[in-house]
Amino acid sequence: MTPLQKSILNAVKRRPMTLRELQNNLQVDNSRLRTTVSAMVATGELSMRNGTYVPGFATYENAAAPNTIPCTLVKLAARFGFASRDDGEGDIFIPGRALHGAMPNDKINVKLFDHPRVEGSSEGEVVEVTVPNNRFAGTVCLSEDGRMAVEPDGCRDVKFLLAKQGSEGVHLGDKVGFLITHRGNRHSDHRAAVVEKFGSSDYASECAKAILYGRSVRQEFPPEVLEEARAYDNATIDPAEAAKRLDLRGIPIFTIDSAETKDIDDAISLQKLDDGYELGVHIADVSHYVRPGSALNEEAFERATSIYYADKVIPMLPTQLSNGICSLNEGEDRLAFSCLMRLDENGEIRSYKFVKSVICSRVKGVYKEINALLEPEEGVDLTDLKTKYEAVLDQLPTMDELYRKRLVLRKARGAMDIESNEAKLVMDENGRCIDIVKRDRGTSECMIEEFMLLANQCAANAGRTNKAPFVYRVHEAPDAEKMEKLSATLLACGLNAKFKNPIPTQLELAALLDETRGQPIQIPVHTGILRSMQKARYAPQPLGHYGLVLADYAHFTSPIRRYPDLAIHRILTEMLNGVSASQLQRDFNEFAQQASEKSSKQEVAAVRIERDVEDLYKAEYMHNHLGEVYTGTVAGITPRGVFVELDNTVEGFVPAAQLCKGEPQVIDGVSMLDPLTGKSWMLGSSMKIQVAAADVALGRIDFEYMVE
Repeated sequence: MTPLQKSILNAVKRRPMTLRELQNNLQVDNSRLRTTVSAMVATGELSMRNGTYVPGFATYENAAAPNTIPCTLVKLAARFGFASRDDGEGDIFIPGRALHGAMPNDKINVKLFDHPRVEGSSEGEVVEVTVPNNRFAGTVCLSEDGRMAVEPDGCRDVKFLLAKQGSEGVHLGDKVGFLITHRGNRHSDHRAAVVEKFGSSDYASECAKAILYGRSVRQEFPPEVLEEARAYDNATIDPAEAAKRLDLRGIPIFTIDSAETKDIDDAISLQKLDDGYELGVHIADVSHYVRPGSALNEEAFERATSIYYADKVIPMLPTQLSNGICSLNEGEDRLAFSCLMRLDENGEIRSYKFVKSVICSRVKGVYKEINALLEPEEGVDLTDLKTKYEAVLDQLPTMDELYRKRLVLRKARGAMDIESNEAKLVMDENGRCIDIVKRDRGTSECMIEEFMLLANQCAANAGRTNKAPFVYRVHEAPDAEKMEKLSATLLACGLNAKFKNPIPTQLELAALLDETRGQPIQIPVHTGILRSMQKARYAPQPLGHYGLVLADYAHFTSPIRRYPDLAIHRILTEMLNGVSASQLQRDFNEFAQQASEKSSKQEVAAVRIERDVEDLYKAEYMHNHLGEVYTGTVAGITPRGVFVELDNTVEGFVPAAQLCKGEPQVIDGVSMLDPLTGKSWMLGSSMKIQVAAADVALGRIDFEYMVE
């Protein structure tokens, strides 16, 4: 800042001044003053108010201790960005001219403005990029002057010129991975070089590769990990190890998964007793093979989760383990970690114990087939299915019986059952999406989920009651602010729901879910309740699970695909070996904290990738249905327009300009009213639309409103 700029700023801080007052006060050349003031207005250092100049939004005190806030830039558009504070205290809005070329995932220092444009908001300027992120994926495009450029994914209308070297053979519309090779003080000054070429942005599979590259997903295993994994090529269990364990190979244990599943974590067994049931949940003993300090363990910790998208998987562990020695494959002896539970005649847990075991799955059960056996359709021949499941057939009615009793208990405690639509993408031999089918959950899916929940509950109880360091799956109660928004949503839906306390009980919310299930207002009510919830996460403290209404809950049942499960297997193993609570604290306190933080972070990233990639494939499918007419359901309302969801779970956008002749009035995000015509649309109402556009690269689908 020049001496004249400082003098101008100091003058208007004392009181607002006109240009003439500034000239008289500072005794400076009029032409020079006008030029300087104009430049300061352009950069946001000054603002015009009622004919006088005042400090602008980009003005902050340069005191002796100019406090800056460490942040990460999380969003970038052509004219603004958002930075997330590293201390977790929220986001800071960064105007475009105050970004100074910062890019998403840059570590930055931000100085807050003394005079934000919106009173009470957090706005600031990037004063330093401490750790730059130069790796991105994007789409090749043309700059405004017709030169080859690239637009980073998620940064609309931000373009970098491409260096000629390394950009040979790149075409308009290609998805590429690139590096920023030169940074300027503005985004338009950045330069980029292509380092990966994926293919046309018309194809979801190529766009998916770009997403994985741009988000630095670990797809290949390092050589040292592969070397350790090769020791398990075509491996069988060690007879000496099996001899030390409880031998359960004589019990009819089996697995139930989807038909395409290759990494099978869990198996079940059930026996009816005179006074209840003995349920066995048998989980792959991954911790026996993935030991602390190994390359396999370090890589699994970094990945923290497998990523499932479309018809592919990026596994947490190499296939020698995930699909081989750790997978509970049919007819193969496997080392397991079993939770053996005694339940009373009502399905309540009376006792449990964890044991290291050796098992052999009798059959690879498939959800669809089990559902057919549990709820046979009239006239359907089940002879072949009964033959396949002969070894475990007599367990199925007992499993169904226990599940129904558990369902009564679940309902009684108020566990919430929020309706959500999941899609199954159907691919052709070229990896193109040719159909989208809504994924239905039958009895067997719900039954297995309930049995896994029981084992997870017991694992958490064992950790808490033994005062061991642990990795819990926690879901905290919603806060009062979110509950206020929910109450407004419910009121807008015509429900005058009154809760006894500011934070409703789970029973109160569960009653609302059941009351509106199958009704036109199901979508806004169920979506509103879902959005009012906190996000589930991993934590070393037993904070309970609000949604499931459980004091004890952890993830024990999927150690092939989730690191938290593997972590608590390791801790439970030491507990079984008789290690004291004090020693467990010394050995695992820091580990439980680190595993919780890393796994929570990686889970969020994986879910976002899975959803974003699914959007690409949905856009690819709908691109082949341009011009077709559908009737959908209004699933979201904003001042810009409405989101409409089709029966196959595809969601598209209808601009407000197509719906309203006047300025649209949006009420609590639940309804939109056109004041000129009197027409209104509400969440859950039906709407006839035509598919207008489908942009695969953006995963975006646009609908056109069809007047009925």
